[in-house]
Amino acid sequence: MPIYEYRCPDCGRKSSRIWMRLPSAADEAALPCPGCGAARLARLMSRFSSPKSEERRLESLADDSALAGIDENDPRGMARLMRRMSEESGEPLEGEDAEMLGRMEAGEMPPEDGGGEDGAAGDGGDD
Repeated sequence: MPIYEYRCPDCGRKSSRIWMRLPSAADEAALPCPGCGAARLARLMSRFSSPKSEERRLESLADDSALAGIDENDPRGMARLMRRMSEESGEPLEGEDAEMLGRMEAGEMPPEDGGGEDGAAGDGGDD
């Protein structure tokens, strides 16, 4: 069952439609906008239909332009970068990482020591 996404050129609302079969041009032309009722929805290219290879996803993360404008003192900006890296790599943030990301998205700065439960930085050296 294909799922298509549409955008209404009149009101801008985005909607999805599950078809039991491939839709014809007449089927799509008869679709009304769920927001304003307009009948000329434009089919959108879904992100799902144009996947990147793992190599391309990782290359996009290594691109210096991805880091342009990031302020390391802005927890929300850093959280956006972390979220993007997680999505591009396909590795979900879980446990303490997800908790830290949530706090950063709320504007809280992470601790400077970067340590574990006891707060130690854990440099591995003997004092």
